[in-house]
Amino acid sequence: MKKFWPYLKMLGPVKWHFTGAIVAGIIYGLASGFGLPFVTSEVFPIIFNQAEYAHFSKEAREVLEPGQLKELTEGMDALISDEQRDELGWTEGHQQSPWVLIFAVGILPLSFAIRGLSAFANTYLINYCGVRVLERIRCNIFSKLQVLPLSFFQRNQSGELVSRVVVDTTQLQNGIIFVANDLIKQPVTFLGAIGALIFLSLRENDLAFVLLCLFTIPIAVLPIRYVGRKMLKKARLMQDESGDLTGILSENLSAPREVRAFNLKEREEKRFFNSVRKLFGHQMKVVKYANALSPLIEFISAVGIAIAIYYAARRGVTMEQVIPLIFALYMSYEPVKKLGMIHNRVSQATASLERIEYILDAPMEIPEPPEPKPFKIDSGAIEFDHVSFSYDKSPTLQDVDLTIEGGQVVALVGPSGAGKSTFANLVSRFYDVQSGSLKIDNRDIRTVAKTDLYNSIALVSQDPVLFNDTVEENIRIGRLDATREEIEEAARNAFAHDFIVDLDSGYDTIVGEKGTRLSGGQKQRIALARAFLRNAPILILDEATSALDTESEQKIQQALDKLLPGKTAIVIAHRFSTIRSAGRVLVFDKGRIIADGPHTEVYESCPLYKDLYDKQA
Repeated sequence: MKKFWPYLKMLGPVKWHFTGAIVAGIIYGLASGFGLPFVTSEVFPIIFNQAEYAHFSKEAREVLEPGQLKELTEGMDALISDEQRDELGWTEGHQQSPWVLIFAVGILPLSFAIRGLSAFANTYLINYCGVRVLERIRCNIFSKLQVLPLSFFQRNQSGELVSRVVVDTTQLQNGIIFVANDLIKQPVTFLGAIGALIFLSLRENDLAFVLLCLFTIPIAVLPIRYVGRKMLKKARLMQDESGDLTGILSENLSAPREVRAFNLKEREEKRFFNSVRKLFGHQMKVVKYANALSPLIEFISAVGIAIAIYYAARRGVTMEQVIPLIFALYMSYEPVKKLGMIHNRVSQATASLERIEYILDAPMEIPEPPEPKPFKIDSGAIEFDHVSFSYDKSPTLQDVDLTIEGGQVVALVGPSGAGKSTFANLVSRFYDVQSGSLKIDNRDIRTVAKTDLYNSIALVSQDPVLFNDTVEENIRIGRLDATREEIEEAARNAFAHDFIVDLDSGYDTIVGEKGTRLSGGQKQRIALARAFLRNAPILILDEATSALDTESEQKIQQALDKLLPGKTAIVIAHRFSTIRSAGRVLVFDKGRIIADGPHTEVYESCPLYKDLYDKQA
């Protein structure tokens, strides 16, 4: 349970609901544990003693003479004290007052009404508090995912993360709701039942032996602890396998064309079915341990109650005396059983919480500066001061030392894996340099707020991502406060306006998940429109024209000729036709910059660049 204590502070906004739930739980526990046995011992005798006397009188009238009946009745009166007569509400005519009987009979439904209403209030309020806490946890997880570094997402499957955010939070919510329903009620019920048992037993010395049966309760704790440890272990395995299953499903759904093109149906089905079978095995083990505990505790409680009944019979205790005690004894065992089930649910919820905390406690590899400095780009000069970086043991960038002047267009060229994308990612601070420093306008980017840095950079990636929203909203991502007129102007600059107005709903057309309703070239031009709309002083183009046909590429080049002046631009080029606007070429090879200069100069001096360029000529 200690893992859950840090989350109690989230109850602050619902503290009065939580207080009400506690009060209702206490009322329920007292009404169940103490109230019902007490009603059984104190109220039932009032009802059934009168019935027994009335029955006796009726039978006696049938067989006795009037004089004998009078003599017998007077004899019974002598046996009943005035205090007992007042307690039973008997009048001089030996008949109980109907109002006393009505009151006595009415106590039973009143007790159950109090018990039921308090149970409802406790369940509703505690569920309200639990769901609100889980709502905040979900939001905190999502917010944390928005600021975690790209390296975190490279280490973890998206499907696995989805499972943690959706499945594990649901499991945690279900567990907390189940636990919260009984966490207050059952301990109070247990204490109330123990109190009633002690009260009723000590009131009559002959019944004190029943208290010895309480020694079987500690025995019930042993299976609770054992099963709880097993449950936590199996629940962890089940949640991990559930994450793997979600990962396989997510991966499959993201590549429907590849699955069909390469005839991967049987392979994918085998992967998925194997994962389903493993998950089934773990789920059944969880079910086994979750449901084994209740019968064990019921057996232990039955042994305790049987011992009580045995001793009651040997001592000649009447049923009227023993029933309230047996009832109280049962009410003391029932909460133990439910607390055992709570322990199992806590184990399951703990496994889910551990997987959730994997995200919540993930280190911020790219932290915000403690005191961010004001940041506004003047010229946009970018300085790499002996920068090195690696994703693992192999260096990706080695001792990069150069300055890109403000307003300069620089093309990054080199074979795959040479370090071009890493170079651009460091400028955007998607990763932090591991040695050296990176400055923009002589300010280390680690000293400025990340939001200020991101607002100063426009990015167009090679594989742009569109959200399942309208075309207008997908362009507005470039600047959220943009007007419709500004969005349309940006689309015209990206040569996207004409195809957009030809769509079924124009700018209000839903593009589908990841833009599946658009062609590759159309998605790329919408991404370019975002960059036009953002109009940031630093522009990073990761082969922004790779998905365009020749005609569209020419138009985009014309648009870039208008967009680039006055901006510092980094162009990652795979197709060399896109670097004609660049006044400077950086050639990367194995994490080092081996050539730096204008195209003609680099072409003459760098064999690698000459070879790459000639292959595309």
